[in-house]
Formats: sequence, C-alpha cells, structure tokens
Amino acid sequence: MVALILFLLTGLVPVINASTLSTCPDCGDSAVPYPLSTHKDCGDKRYKVYCNNGSLEFLSATGTYYKILKIDPCANKLVIRPPLILKDTCYSSDLFGGGFLLDESLPFNISTHNTVMLFNCSDNILLSPLNCSSNSICRQFEEKVEEGSGCMSTLCCHFLKDSAMNSHRIRLRVGSCTAYTCLVGLKPDDPLESWNYGIELQWLPPN
Repeated sequence: MVALILFLLTGLVPVINASTLSTCPDCGDSAVPYPLSTHKDCGDKRYKVYCNNGSLEFLSATGTYYKILKIDPCANKLVIRPPLILKDTCYSSDLFGGGFLLDESLPFNISTHNTVMLFNCSDNILLSPLNCSSNSICRQFEEKVEEGSGCMSTLCCHFLKDSAMNSHRIRLRVGSCTAYTCLVGLKPDDPLESWNYGIELQWLPPN
C-alpha cells in the first residue's frame, strides 16, 4: 500500500512542476506572459525574448533585435516592429542580414495575417505572382509616408504572407529587393491612416 502511494505521488511531480512554472517579471511597461521567457529562471527557455533597457524585444536568427509592440497570449501571438527604412535610402535596416529570419528550430513562425510591401526590386520579381502593378498599396507608402520617400520611382510590390509561402523569413538582398515594411490584418480598402504596421508572429503552445 505504501509503495502504491509513493508511486502515485512520484507520478504527480511532473504535473505539479509544469503547472507552477513562473511567469517572468514585467519589462518596463510590458508584461511578459508565459511561456515567453526573459531569463532562464522564468517562462520557457524555448520562447526566448529579451528585456533591453526596459524595452521588450525579439531576436531574429540573424542577430537583429525587433521591438515587441503587442502580445496576445490567448492567441499565442505577438507583433514586432518592422525594420526602419533608412533615411534618404531605400534600404531596410536589416538588409545586410538578408531581411527577417526566424530560427526554424524554435516554436515561432510568421502568421498569415501579414501583408508585406517590398521596395527597390529587380525586374525578376515581375515573374512572381506578387502585385507589382500601379495600384499596389506600396505606391501609397512611397508617396504618402515619409519613411517611404527614398523608394519613390523604384519597382515595388505587395503580397499577403499566406500558408503556401515560407513562414520563417522575409527575404531581402541587393540585386533583388532592398527594403520592406509590413502591415497586420490589412483589409481591402483600408485607408492608409488606419494601417497597422507590424510583423505578427505566432507560437506553438508548449507541450
């Protein structure tokens, strides 16, 4: 009887430990919900984010930090700030890292709610199914948003990052496209003033 009780208690230990894993402390004004982790002693280390000088940030596979703008733990999603397009150029700040790249061994991917705009592209992109026409929304960004002014008169395109595409990267390179930005949850005919800039990532829930 005693042996049976000990066996049952031993079997419960992993369950008890799993249910009491600690949530990380806030980073500045930002909560860090489980399973996100800013330290080895809290959260789940597979869901690593970084608290840098009170700013919660996500680290890409190329070593670039992106500010986290929003976290929805119920939907297993977070939104990061797109890279800046450098002033008076048509180069994104992460160009020389090849754009945005996720580590495929980690439980994050790019969601299907992102509309990506690419700028300063080579003619080869016209062979793709992307919208590179004169009515592409990228034209509005070039003409009406100061950050896009350096990309005026370049070939630009936009596309919805759907499930048929690579869900771990937004690729840039010299000789292809050199700048991008991204919108979350864009709906047809949304006015420019309502655009929600960001890159939405989703994570697989912990086992």
